[in-house]
Amino acid sequence: MKALEQWRAFRNSPRYEDRKGAVVKKSKNVLMTILQIILIVGIAYVILSPVIGIVTQSFFSDADSANPMVFTIPMNPTIERYTSTITELDYANTLTSTLVYTIVNTLMQVLVCSMVGYGFARFDFPFKKLLFGCVVVMIVVPSHTIMLPLYMTFRSMELMRDPAPVYILTLLGTGLRSGLYIYIFNQFFRGLPKEIEEAAFVDGAGTWYTYFRIMLINAMPAVITVTVFSLVWQYNDVFFAKLFQIPNEMLLSRQLSTLQANIGANLKIMNVRIQKLYVNAGVVLTILPILVIYLILQRRFVEGVERSGIVG
Repeated sequence: MKALEQWRAFRNSPRYEDRKGAVVKKSKNVLMTILQIILIVGIAYVILSPVIGIVTQSFFSDADSANPMVFTIPMNPTIERYTSTITELDYANTLTSTLVYTIVNTLMQVLVCSMVGYGFARFDFPFKKLLFGCVVVMIVVPSHTIMLPLYMTFRSMELMRDPAPVYILTLLGTGLRSGLYIYIFNQFFRGLPKEIEEAAFVDGAGTWYTYFRIMLINAMPAVITVTVFSLVWQYNDVFFAKLFQIPNEMLLSRQLSTLQANIGANLKIMNVRIQKLYVNAGVVLTILPILVIYLILQRRFVEGVERSGIVG
């Protein structure tokens, strides 16, 4: 009876209510954590399951491919797909030319788009709003809508079967996704305090010195963001490559698009299911370089996206 009375007294005390509230709050936090983990794992599975399937199937042997019991993990793994694919893609030479093409375009886009974005953010000039509207149109309008005039223009200049048209478009600020990069730089420069430039001008710095030595250094998060975006999109681009008939041996994305046909013609493999295993190996080899670059720049990339105002 005494213990029951003590329990009743404790239950009616403020201490009991505080402990009860703490237990309820902790239970809610644990439940929310479990739900978040389930949600993250589910989303990650939806996103990564195709990639996991491609990677694992690239190690399938002919027997694994024909075995309906083998779904994800191969029973007789082999690297023969990779050895043959590396030869068919001429991987080392093609990857080198692809990286040169991608890096040159990326450097030009970072330089040109940062200059245009800085001009829109810091200077007043006639038709500024109209021109910035054109930049927004560049983001919204698909490139396919202007493919015919682009093709006719550069064909008349006899620049087909060459990366020169892509370099020209990039240098003029109208390259692949250049409108988005200009917008990113514009948003970032608008967020920087004008006192930085004013202090530089007071010290006698000119416009170009202030831009290159002060503003561009402070805009490094935006530079990293645009660099990653440009590297990925230029590396994976097949639209301009096909439009301007850039040779297959210059770009890995072009080589990959013809890999299945080359496997059938050169290795005399007519089984489509087996051909796709070689294509999966080619996809993995194509993904690896850009994945390494992204992992190196990931931290700065996330910071740049947050500070440039394009989140969501």
